[in-house]
Amino acid sequence: MTEAEAESDADAAADDRDDHLEATISQRGVLFSAADRILIVRRSTDGGWELPGGRLGPYEDAPVGVHREIVEETGLDVHVGRPVHTASWRNDVDRGRFAVYYRCLVPAALDVASSDPVSLSDEHTDHSWLPPEAAADRLSNVQSEAVAAALEVHDG
Repeated sequence: MTEAEAESDADAAADDRDDHLEATISQRGVLFSAADRILIVRRSTDGGWELPGGRLGPYEDAPVGVHREIVEETGLDVHVGRPVHTASWRNDVDRGRFAVYYRCLVPAALDVASSDPVSLSDEHTDHSWLPPEAAADRLSNVQSEAVAAALEVHDG
């Protein structure tokens, strides 16, 4: 390899590093009730709707982390299933984001229609159990895609 070729390869490697997304990682659950309703929660910061979840703790196993976040935000002890969707993007202030969405099941013994078991943290002001299409209508595009992916697995 000539010196010029080595320099060109080094420049290409540097360009590749510049193209990598540096991102905050979050995990969220698409929580299905026994009645096939999905839980969405309203953020206290801006009033927007989202799926429950959050960030991993240091050295925390991914499914354990999403379960912990869901319990902290909703009080629900759900079954965390497999990941059904991932997405990366840049937010409004150009910060990188990467999210993993899990299909989660609320225990059948919890009747969310008659005795709503949700206990919100201070991070949220309201919640709603909605049919998947109605839930997706209130969520961001990224989270709506996660609902669609979870629904395919749920109905599958």
